[in-house]
Amino acid sequence: MSDAPATADDQPTETADAKPQFKRFRKRFDTVRLSPEAAARQGKAATVAFLTLKNRDAMIAFLNTHDDALGGRPIDLAVESDEGLEAVEAALAKRTG
Repeated sequence: MSDAPATADDQPTETADAKPQFKRFRKRFDTVRLSPEAAARQGKAATVAFLTLKNRDAMIAFLNTHDDALGGRPIDLAVESDEGLEAVEAALAKRTG
């Protein structure tokens, strides 16, 4: 190992034609994307939960916690089908009434 200071010759050179080794701003989707209908149901479930529970943390807890009466996580049921969304809305209505 040399004690001599590094010079410009010690650095790797890049040519103007060199391509980058990776893309910095690549769009990368590793998960399954929701259909427009499923995304709309998810948004509606979140909106109804927020308007009913009037608290962000309570809404998140309700949507993401397994509900025995519904037989699953409310957000999953709402995304899955229109019937699931209706069941989630009914469960929320029971909480306020």
